[in-house]
Amino acid sequence: MRIVVALGGNALLERGQDMTAENQMINIRKAAKSLAKLAEHNEVVIAHGNGPQVGLLALQASAYEGVDPYPLDVLGAESVGQIGYMLEQQVGNLLPVEQKFATVLTQIEVDPRDPAFDNPTKFIGPVYDKETSVRLAEEKGYIFKADGEYFRRVVASPLPQRIFEVEVIKLLIENDTVVICAGGGGIPTAYGEDGSLHGVEAVIDKDRAAALLAREVNADALMILTDVDSVYLNWGTDDQKSIRTVSPNAFGAFDFPDGSMGPKVEAAVEFARATGGVSCIGNLDDAVAMLEGTAGTTVTSRCKETELV
Repeated sequence: MRIVVALGGNALLERGQDMTAENQMINIRKAAKSLAKLAEHNEVVIAHGNGPQVGLLALQASAYEGVDPYPLDVLGAESVGQIGYMLEQQVGNLLPVEQKFATVLTQIEVDPRDPAFDNPTKFIGPVYDKETSVRLAEEKGYIFKADGEYFRRVVASPLPQRIFEVEVIKLLIENDTVVICAGGGGIPTAYGEDGSLHGVEAVIDKDRAAALLAREVNADALMILTDVDSVYLNWGTDDQKSIRTVSPNAFGAFDFPDGSMGPKVEAAVEFARATGGVSCIGNLDDAVAMLEGTAGTTVTSRCKETELV
């Protein structure tokens, strides 16, 4: 089975945790256990988030006052190399030594006229208290929005249109390589008026990018791994219920917040509806059980009636 795994940022750095290389390596070592189990009997392609990492790189770059700030597309490329290295090493430690790995810097085209640029919603970087976020907004011109009880910087999150390196990625998969690509949702790029490709100051949602990737590499399944055990209706209330199995049309009819579960649900629906394949959303530790249909939320066209728990 060919599986595209969308690895949530929580697998790389837990909320509120210090953004040290050691903490990231510890978390990736934990994530590697599930990823290695999937890769033992399947073709696995790994996409991942990079919000905390690219935010930290932006802060570090801002300390160099002698030059203009580095753009997000360049910082995103830097973070992809960092995370790809860690994933290759730690997943590789759990698989046979002959297993091949490759991390592919992935440029993804976006539309510069996308309405997302008028309403930034994508969280990047660390969390701040309100006072600190106000100060940074004044000093650096950043836009902040509430993220739970804290505040985080937000940037535009345009829809992914095309993956430029998809043929290279397919070639690697066909040659038994575990491919790490579309990191951070891919590097957002667009064509200018002169016809040349250039970077864009934005962050593509990694779940939407993973859904596009899964379609283009003809995956059988899309797995969106996060820090919750499934998708819930009425989350946080006495009436909350876990969605176990659901059809794409039924799942798409529910209303989920744009800033959290919304893009995951949209990506799962899009892939299952377009391909007839299976989408799963759930906890990283349950990855194998999700594939077997015994954990998480499964989205499939074969579902006749939504199952709630």
